[in-house]
Amino acid sequence: MSTVTTWGLVVETTMGAGERKHTEAQVVAHVTGSRAEALAQLERRARHHVPMHPMSPKRRRLLRAGDGFLLVVDGAWQSFVTRFTVAELLEDSAAPPVPEPVVEAPAPLPDAPAAPPGEPAEQRGEPAVEPTVELDEDGVPVRPAWLGRADLT
Repeated sequence: MSTVTTWGLVVETTMGAGERKHTEAQVVAHVTGSRAEALAQLERRARHHVPMHPMSPKRRRLLRAGDGFLLVVDGAWQSFVTRFTVAELLEDSAAPPVPEPVVEAPAPLPDAPAAPPGEPAEQRGEPAVEPTVELDEDGVPVRPAWLGRADLT
């Protein structure tokens, strides 16, 4: 049984200038699949990335490095770097919950004898089977339970 791997696309970029220059990191996307697929998407992002600094770029170099890419942009006075990294997601405290699989009841056999009218299933020695109710996206029954009841006419 193979498990599907989720990869985080991380962008670390130089912010500020001079003495206030620092690096900030951000997970910009998640890719489910192979490492090669994640690297391909990361490369597309790196090739089209326009960093905030420098304001007037003089030279732009994109380099491949181990698990990602390095974008070096030279400005008039300083160089600024943006690192693009692919990393396997091991844990996420804010991940949405994985939905429980829906198990549907088996359909009744077509040649099963019909129950005599007015005789409950329990009296015939059969377990009571609740009819399936079609619900809309908010969980509200599409057909009201009272619709079609003979005892209400």
